[in-house]
Amino acid sequence: MKFGIAIFPTDYAISMTELAPQVEDAGFESLWVAEHSHIPTSRATPYPAGGELPRMYMHTMDPFVALTAAAVASKSLLLGTGICLLIQRDPIHTAKEAASLDCISNGRLLFGVGAGWNREEMADHGTPFETRFKLLRERVEAVKTIWMQDEAEYHGEMVDFGPMWCWPKPVSKPHPPVLLGGNGPNVLKRVIAYADEWMPNRGAALERIPELRQLEA
Repeated sequence: MKFGIAIFPTDYAISMTELAPQVEDAGFESLWVAEHSHIPTSRATPYPAGGELPRMYMHTMDPFVALTAAAVASKSLLLGTGICLLIQRDPIHTAKEAASLDCISNGRLLFGVGAGWNREEMADHGTPFETRFKLLRERVEAVKTIWMQDEAEYHGEMVDFGPMWCWPKPVSKPHPPVLLGGNGPNVLKRVIAYADEWMPNRGAALERIPELRQLEA
């Protein structure tokens, strides 16, 4: 079994350049960072864990910038987005950012993605809550297409672009592993459909391994 460390990188937390080599020297395999672009002050969507929303949610840094700092301060530490809120991001820019990080780190990126939970945060990005999973699938597929094709194009219902050139391409082949986060009833079907691995964040994950293996068969 391998272990990693997860953190919300903020301006008052330990710096990523200080943390990454310590995590690596302690024998951990990976370092993960969260993402929230912002938190709407209405706080209409309850915090899933209950109680007040910790202030680190409002203060967390951009995950790719934070992980780039960790990359240059470490040698073998795997670097994960836990999770990248791809439903709130432009897939073309994200493909470039993620591939750049994978190049800078020499193939150490773990691309964790998810559909999020904060309705108001999504709405500010123009993302309808009800169709976020369909959007997530198309954006994951679009990002993979950009990574793997020299002249990439993607045509879906929610993501659509013609042939393009977009570099750099990732060092990891065929692309960095895509880990789908979540614990909902349909998450494992989605993992099989368009991700490479599953990243549960709470609950009885071990009990669902047989279900995952059955779907994969």
